[in-house]
Amino acid sequence: MVIDPGDDAIHTHTALAAHHPPAGRMTLHPGPGTTSETGLAHDLLAALGKPPLLPGRFPGGRQPAWQAATAWMTALPITRLTVLRAHRLTARRTMRLLQLQALTGMHLTLVCHRPHLPAALHQALRTADYSVTADFEAARRHYYGTPVTEPPPADEPAGPAIRWLTLPALDRLVSYDSPRSCAGPCTPPLIAWRHRPPPAPLTAHTAQRVAHRLHAATAHPRLAAAVAAALFTGASIQQLATARPRDYDHAAATLALHDRARYTDGCAAYPVPPWAGVFLRAAACFTRLVSGEDQELLAAPGDRGHLMRAAERARLRPPQPPAARRQAPVGRVEWDWRERQEAERYEAMPASRVGPSRR
Repeated sequence: MVIDPGDDAIHTHTALAAHHPPAGRMTLHPGPGTTSETGLAHDLLAALGKPPLLPGRFPGGRQPAWQAATAWMTALPITRLTVLRAHRLTARRTMRLLQLQALTGMHLTLVCHRPHLPAALHQALRTADYSVTADFEAARRHYYGTPVTEPPPADEPAGPAIRWLTLPALDRLVSYDSPRSCAGPCTPPLIAWRHRPPPAPLTAHTAQRVAHRLHAATAHPRLAAAVAAALFTGASIQQLATARPRDYDHAAATLALHDRARYTDGCAAYPVPPWAGVFLRAAACFTRLVSGEDQELLAAPGDRGHLMRAAERARLRPPQPPAARRQAPVGRVEWDWRERQEAERYEAMPASRVGPSRR
């Protein structure tokens, strides 16, 4: 706990300057209108650079914003969280932050810009193990960690992505195949790529751009992880939906997808590239917090529209048809172009093989 009795601007400026999630440091400056626990979770997601709202329907009509914030902060990982204006927190919101600290193991610093702790904050901290300091240099070490490290420059400037990234690995995302999950335990071998060529691995630069865009495009861990998984598996949303939390092996860096009927590759494990690991870790944590081990790790088939919109917000798309073959209005992404091509070739095959009449 940092006491800033005079509400000195240097505390706020220093704490905000320490904010750099890629380095594990995060500073939360709650908005003046934040009066609820859910609003505080939305502020956490916004501080991570994510849109605060999660698309889709949820039980009870309540967005699992705290679960999403916890999942992202665990996966990134965030090791230090500084919360400014802590004297405005209610006891319930303070308890939420303490629960978040317990789940993630991060170092939590609350900054009270008053000479004394207010009653609500004092009540929430009664069972917590904490220390108090009013020394600025000690506070600065809490904001930055020890040794104090300044934030490196951002890899890519923040802001909306402008140009599309066209990625052939997304060709099959809306494929019409329909694999099913395995009912019992299944530990498949590594993918052998006998039935289709593997998707081309992303270059280091492209992977960095994709990861940056996905982080900014959605706060929903499952949607972000599903787009990432599609890029290194080349799988459809139906096959991605067969994965459960137990199918992601963090230690081995593999993701198992299931296909009992062998519509494509059968049950197989896919190597997870380093850039995609954070999305799989966030999805696994989120799923366990929300629904347990038996629910989808990634987007479900019913999330198809939300998944495509998330990819489009990140300006990621599959190859598009030439202008003369487009069916959608200009500016709309055609996700089923590859499927249409294959259907047209299939329909044309019988006619092309008919020989001359022998009558």
